[in-house]
Amino acid sequence: MLPGLLGALTASLCYGSATVLQALGVRRMTSSPPGSPLLARAWAGRLYAVGLGLDGVGFLASLVALRSLPLFVVQSAIASSVAVTAVLAVAVLHARLSRAEVAALAVVGLGLVALAVSAGVESPAPLAAPWTWLVLAGALPVALLALVGWRLPRTSRWACPLLAAASGLGFGGVGVAARVLAVPDPWWHLLADPLTWAIAAYGLLAMACYGLALDRGSATTTAAVTFGVETVVPAAVGLLWLGDTVRSGFAGWAALGFVATLGGCLALARRAEVPGDAVSAPRPPSG
Repeated sequence: MLPGLLGALTASLCYGSATVLQALGVRRMTSSPPGSPLLARAWAGRLYAVGLGLDGVGFLASLVALRSLPLFVVQSAIASSVAVTAVLAVAVLHARLSRAEVAALAVVGLGLVALAVSAGVESPAPLAAPWTWLVLAGALPVALLALVGWRLPRTSRWACPLLAAASGLGFGGVGVAARVLAVPDPWWHLLADPLTWAIAAYGLLAMACYGLALDRGSATTTAAVTFGVETVVPAAVGLLWLGDTVRSGFAGWAALGFVATLGGCLALARRAEVPGDAVSAPRPPSG
């Protein structure tokens, strides 16, 4: 269980740090003197590349966590990366947190502790071949939802929420597929596993939809809807169909921790919009 908890914590730290580094990279790149060579602008924004590297590390850490922890714990921990962003925004970008945001940080921390002590220790149950194809096929309705949101007028009040919901479903799909993915021997047989392709399909949809949602609405709305969907939906799937469990006698703690963590993350959602002159940094991929 300890490797899983460390993996979830590492993923949260990496994703939250990456958001701040990406914002700094964009800020420095856009502040380059007009007419600067492309290489000079790229070097000025090198922290953005470092942030992308941390995204990759965070994704791998989330895969480690998903091998032994229920989806409701891992997805909640990943969503709490916004709390890491909030703390680093204060330390690095000199942002100021309101009293409500400080309280939300405390609630997130307590919620994660409650989730950690209530999580059942288990290995993911492998899925039969027909079900793995069903997980992959689930990317189709997500793509259709994204298409609806994309085709709506940019001024429509529904465009941003629909695209953000599609993004949340995409990130959640990555978590579900990674949770049940079994590494074969030899490992390169993964290339023929529908779950591998599901992770790629859901991940691409999630990142594309998140960017489109930011383009059509506020970072706060985008982050809040995405956090909510990507946390709640996989948690329900894991508990109802994938055999995720709660330690005996800790169901109340698990429910309280889940609600506290999700509520705190939603309260901190505006921290997805890093203060300053930089535009909002792209959200890191979830696992």
